[in-house]
Amino acid sequence: MKKYLNLFLIAIRGDEKDFTTGSVRRAIVLLSIPMILEMVMEALFAVVDVFFVSKVSVNAVATVGLTESVITIVYSIAIGLSMAAAAMVARRTGEGDKEAAAVAAVQAMAIALAFSLILSVAGFFFAPNVLRLMGGSETLIDEGVWYTRILFGTNFVIMFLFLLNAIFRGAGDAAIAMRSLWIANILNIILDPCLIFGWGPFPELGLAGAAVATSIGRGVGVAYQLHILVRGSNIIKISRRHLHIVWDIIRKLFKVSIGGMGQYFIASSSWIFLMRIMSEFGEPAIAGYTISIRLIIFAILPAWGMANAAATLVGQNLGAGFPDRAQESVWKSSFYTMLFLLVVSIFYFVFAVQIAGFFHDDPEVLRYAVASLRIISVGYVAFAYGMVISQSFNGAGDTRTPTIINFVCFWLLQIPLAYVLSMTFDFKAPGVYWAIAISESILALVAVLIFRRGRWKDVKI
Repeated sequence: MKKYLNLFLIAIRGDEKDFTTGSVRRAIVLLSIPMILEMVMEALFAVVDVFFVSKVSVNAVATVGLTESVITIVYSIAIGLSMAAAAMVARRTGEGDKEAAAVAAVQAMAIALAFSLILSVAGFFFAPNVLRLMGGSETLIDEGVWYTRILFGTNFVIMFLFLLNAIFRGAGDAAIAMRSLWIANILNIILDPCLIFGWGPFPELGLAGAAVATSIGRGVGVAYQLHILVRGSNIIKISRRHLHIVWDIIRKLFKVSIGGMGQYFIASSSWIFLMRIMSEFGEPAIAGYTISIRLIIFAILPAWGMANAAATLVGQNLGAGFPDRAQESVWKSSFYTMLFLLVVSIFYFVFAVQIAGFFHDDPEVLRYAVASLRIISVGYVAFAYGMVISQSFNGAGDTRTPTIINFVCFWLLQIPLAYVLSMTFDFKAPGVYWAIAISESILALVAVLIFRRGRWKDVKI
């Protein structure tokens, strides 16, 4: 017991950052613990946020769902750029070149800043059009437009929170990434009810208060990240000499990140189309679907922590010249993730009514939430291999392969299947849920087959 506690404390403190030697299982554990805890807090916030928002109105929950479907554009850029930055920083770290790792981090931040400024202006001014395009009623738009405006207007903090955490993870400093997200989300959770309902000295802002709380919480998290980067962690430190543009590195980052942006945009934009289909069944359907997706994310995000650990191990070990060790890390990470999601899927299927009922008591909303939770959880076991192997491609710098897989499985399969099942065959909302479970399972199978060919080992960045 003492041995395991000591291992846990080493992981939390981030004492070890070189994962190119020693036991692969130990490396997975040391990287995964802080990454899983990081994602657990993100998942907890997603659930707590929708809990408080659901106390405002059905339209409020629907607004959150519609807004998040579109703001995935921000996440697409942030995550795509994060994939490139993490892969390059991990490769330079594996090579033992700290200076090059710091330079790469600065170039990634410059790209993120440019994108965030453009999206802030466009999202703020066109927020009503966005909600209207997604099928929101005029009543919903009047009630929720400021939530959408604030999230788009402050997308800088979303972008940088993802990017800087990816830089820390690539450097093997997953503990700092964990702490920054915990700071951001704990503050977010505290401020959420205060600003939504006007508790104590805080103003009552309603749904807009949820967006303000998110922006403040994540903004503080970013400030902490920047402080650590400037002060310097054990592996990566940004100094004044690094603050200049290196176009060759920007081109390399952009080339890799385009694939990352593309794959996430393909996946996330499919959620936009699915949400648009769901809007045909009314606000209760959107609200129920939004609640279930938050619950699904609650389980998937900790598993995503394991996938991020695998990506870091792939990048560092390829940089150190150990491709077989990188491959072993992926298979073991996938298996552990599968066991976790198997337990979650059984729990969600059996207790779907009780879990969804905790968030909303409207019978119609509850009916949609329970059906969605049960059907989508059927594909959880396959999700494990799909997400870990896709992230491992990204960790190797091969963002092109998962982009193609996503395009085929989401745009050519998931969206048409969802429309046909829900509209043509009149399954209605459950048709969308089944399309998600089926397409994610096929994606996992395709990813496994391609990964086994081993071409990702030869990618140069």
